[in-house]
Amino acid sequence: MGLQKDRIIGLHAVQAAIGAGRAIERVLVARGASNPRIQALLDECRRRKLPLRIEPREQLDRIADGGVHQGVIAFAAPKAHVELSDVLAEDRPDGLIVLADGVEDPHNLGAIVRSAEAAGAQAVVVPRRRSAASNDAAGKAAAGALERLPLVRTVNINRAIEQAQKAGYWVYGLDERGDQQLWDVDLRGKIALVVGREGEGLHRLTFERCDGILSIPMALDGVSSLNVSVAAGVALFEAVRQRR
Repeated sequence: MGLQKDRIIGLHAVQAAIGAGRAIERVLVARGASNPRIQALLDECRRRKLPLRIEPREQLDRIADGGVHQGVIAFAAPKAHVELSDVLAEDRPDGLIVLADGVEDPHNLGAIVRSAEAAGAQAVVVPRRRSAASNDAAGKAAAGALERLPLVRTVNINRAIEQAQKAGYWVYGLDERGDQQLWDVDLRGKIALVVGREGEGLHRLTFERCDGILSIPMALDGVSSLNVSVAAGVALFEAVRQRR
């Protein structure tokens, strides 16, 4: 039995996979799809001698199974697995890691990965269970970032926090129950940011394991929290702001 292939949906995600050097099994392009970006992709596939097939759009619709494919789908070998210990071994003095404690919506996970890459983070860490899969929906939301930023899967998010702490990272959870405001904490140096589940926040053990819990102040009464991917983006770029 052959290895399971990754299905990559959408023009940007496919371009990113090719640019990252993924082992592409084949690229499918919808018949009649024609714009400068599609033509550039076709030219790149031919230059790299990648298997390229022109298919009826209905065939891509069936393969995408509801996903917005923009006329392009690719199949590729799975990405190489990355361990958290490999990330921590980089020993960056300004290390920045995001831990997603049970984020279940692949669009949220993709958006978190996209923000993490843009902020210069080293990796996003997720638990192997009770977490969104790094599927094509997450890949499309990440706009190619999943091809470039390591997505580390760990058996236990609290064990990952402990590993980060032993490697010299200050670990801060983002939660509306936080007793410190995001703007008041020094986010320079080695920092790991932990975001929780949609609607429920951090698990109790995760909450207790963090070195501190940070809240993002709201300007309006009655607004208690942000979408998890938005909160992650706000915290990541507060770290970027401080480091500059």
